[in-house]
Amino acid sequence: MALMEALLQVSTTGTLICCLLLLFAVYVLFFRSQRDENEPPGPKPLPLLGNLLMLDVSKPHLSLCEMAKQFGPVFTVYFGPKKVVVLAGYKTVKQALVHHADEFGDREIMPMFHDFTKGHGIIFANGESWRELRRFALTNLRDFGMGKKKIEEKIIEETCHLQEEFEKFAGRPFETTQLMNYAASSVISSIVYGSRFEYTDPQLRNMVDRANESIRLSGTASVQLYNMFPFLGPCLKNWRLLMKNLALDIKEVSELVSSSRQTLNLQDLRGFVDSFLVRMQNAEESGEKNSLFNQQNLIFSVGNLFAAGTDTTSTTLRWSLLLMAKYPHVQDGVQEEIDRVIGGRQPITEDRKNLPYTDAVIHEIQRLANIAPMSIPHMTSCDVHFNGYFIKKGTCVFPLLTSVLWDEDEWETPHTFNPKHFLDEHGRFVKRDAFMPFSAGRRVCLGESLARMELFLFFTSLLQRFRFAPPPGVSEDDLDLTPSIGFILYPAPHKLCAIKRL
Repeated sequence: MALMEALLQVSTTGTLICCLLLLFAVYVLFFRSQRDENEPPGPKPLPLLGNLLMLDVSKPHLSLCEMAKQFGPVFTVYFGPKKVVVLAGYKTVKQALVHHADEFGDREIMPMFHDFTKGHGIIFANGESWRELRRFALTNLRDFGMGKKKIEEKIIEETCHLQEEFEKFAGRPFETTQLMNYAASSVISSIVYGSRFEYTDPQLRNMVDRANESIRLSGTASVQLYNMFPFLGPCLKNWRLLMKNLALDIKEVSELVSSSRQTLNLQDLRGFVDSFLVRMQNAEESGEKNSLFNQQNLIFSVGNLFAAGTDTTSTTLRWSLLLMAKYPHVQDGVQEEIDRVIGGRQPITEDRKNLPYTDAVIHEIQRLANIAPMSIPHMTSCDVHFNGYFIKKGTCVFPLLTSVLWDEDEWETPHTFNPKHFLDEHGRFVKRDAFMPFSAGRRVCLGESLARMELFLFFTSLLQRFRFAPPPGVSEDDLDLTPSIGFILYPAPHKLCAIKRL
């Protein structure tokens, strides 16, 4: 019996070795077939692993920046078996996304993104579906006030609610994450659904918490591993959590959409959802087959807008308060300018042109925080000849936004918090072409104008009312600017004191 077990074990081991050798041979042939004389250079990949051993999985954007120094602004790297072309530096990224917008304008739908939307919605879609839904979203977001006075009033209302919440702490230390998320979520909810949520609303809290967790999980090493080897999904705890969150999100949005449908008034459309429902009705009544205006696209478009409109804005605002506490002399300059120009009245968007230092500080926060370091992956829509290299159709492309926002050829002190990057010698605000936190080209952030307005109004309103400082016993030097791991670069967990100004 023992002999039989030993022979079985040897047989199993031998089979495993043969399989590994076969995989090795297949992947050697694969990598050789992928390497073309005229393709972008890059480090030699290992079978199965590609260049993973050369990457710091906790901060791959920094590893890729280092590779760019060795291989140039256009290079090839393998994330496991996945071939990726990386674009580094302002000039290269702009040339690709702006001057070759069509060629580099498709979205790479990684397994994780496919699981999220199955090709529905706006962010993770391509072709006619993406074009039509993005056009519809832009038109309706503008109709419901994005970038206009109408939404400014809603943001100002939200700044008042947020200030009231800050005042409840009476100068005691608190974590800013949830309140910032609730404020940003309420703004996008007022555009999408036509009304804001109260911060105590359990539905808002659940949606925000799940969105935050999902974005955090998306950047973990195990989920990145799943993107390279999708068959591992069911074995990975983080992937299972993502799928659980996704199911709950779909259920929650479906219920909100159903409620909107029951109270729909064609003479008084309240937000994006109402407009989409009207288009769905029109398509049904006209007998239009295979219309893009269907329940699935509505649910995932709403999910896209909610997640994108909440996380990036709230994360940038959290960085802004942390940096003000870290650099009190900068906070002094902002508050002096606000007091001198605005005084005690409510800041409005029109004030931006008269607050050059404050505007420069906001831009510098976005530049240094670098919250979306690798953007969302792109894909070539056709064969491309670019910078002397040949890139095949369907190749995954990473526009490395870190390398743009921290480009040593574009910024005087790229790794230092320095608002003078956006000021001339006379203290006037100056635009910088290499300021690209919202990406560029066809896939530029859909809500850029909304985000810019929110950042300005929230930041100036909070700095007008409060002085932000580390907790008692913690010095400015103790405040850590090392970001937490994730698809979005969050500030590490911390507490601040919001001290009401006299």
